[in-house]
Amino acid sequence: MSRQQEPLVSVVTPVYNGAKYLRECLASLIAQSYVNWRCTLVNNRSTDDSLEIALRYASLDSRITVHNNAEFLPIIDNLNRAYALIDRDCIYCKPLMADDWLYPECIATMVSCALAQPSIGLVCCLAATGNNHTRFELRPADSTASSPTTVLSGRLAGRKALLENRYFFGLPTTMLIRADLIRRRTPFYDPVNLHADVQSCYDILRESDFAFVHQALAFMREHRESQTSLLRGLDSDCASNFYTLSRYGRAYLDEEEYRRCYRARLAGYYQMLAGAAVEQRGRAFWELHRTMLTHSAAPLNRMRLGYAIAAHLAHRLASPRSFVRSVARRIKAAIAKPGMSSDASVRRH
Repeated sequence: MSRQQEPLVSVVTPVYNGAKYLRECLASLIAQSYVNWRCTLVNNRSTDDSLEIALRYASLDSRITVHNNAEFLPIIDNLNRAYALIDRDCIYCKPLMADDWLYPECIATMVSCALAQPSIGLVCCLAATGNNHTRFELRPADSTASSPTTVLSGRLAGRKALLENRYFFGLPTTMLIRADLIRRRTPFYDPVNLHADVQSCYDILRESDFAFVHQALAFMREHRESQTSLLRGLDSDCASNFYTLSRYGRAYLDEEEYRRCYRARLAGYYQMLAGAAVEQRGRAFWELHRTMLTHSAAPLNRMRLGYAIAAHLAHRLASPRSFVRSVARRIKAAIAKPGMSSDASVRRH
């Protein structure tokens, strides 16, 4: 593909107080072998040097523009602001979180994969992490060993993710999304869901196909101040998974499959909530899960929670060693993360 034939890719980078990593992020974008991109960086009222760094890179490369929010937005609202600003003539959108960076061949490889079949609406790739691991890998059975990419129908990809209860779509930095799918959804992310990036995959795969590149094309930074780390204390992924199943399960599963998955996920949800009740988790935790269960049309059932707590305590009493180990893990985690609590505000982007 010659450079004259390259479809325009709109890169969106939301940032809130990301000065520590933003230079590396934008430098990796400028270093892309693919040249037909434009980047909109959305500064969410940062109080550090993020805006100055962004403006500096915009002065170095005319493909980068900076949008400075007039008011601070919650993380999902800020992401939606970024998606609303994609170029009118772009064909694909490449999210790039300010904490992360891209390998030089990232955009070129993902666009080439997308162009192989017009029906492909979502391309994902492996992510490298700081501990030399890779994340979001499809199992070997999902792909041909000799092929660097795997293409699945949207329905098959959604079925695999739901039935096998595993997530291989990745995070925004590991995604390339067909722009028309974004334009048809306003807002693109569901503001109710703190893991709306996960939900969006199931949404767009109802009308498009999925491709996966078996190569680490993005580096995902893991640190205590990231959104992922802050959300971990809320167990919000459990809420998101159940909410997403309740909204999209029947689009991918037959009724028997859906009911089986629903029962299993709900039982697992209450097991988690029982442990949280014993640990006396904070107000933010319970507000989140009451809200998400209500939006999932399954409001918190106090009687069911009571039975789950009783079963949880009975298991602990029957396994005292396990109980002692769990207490020790909680103490160790509290010592390792001073000042962190379940009420921590999620405001990275």
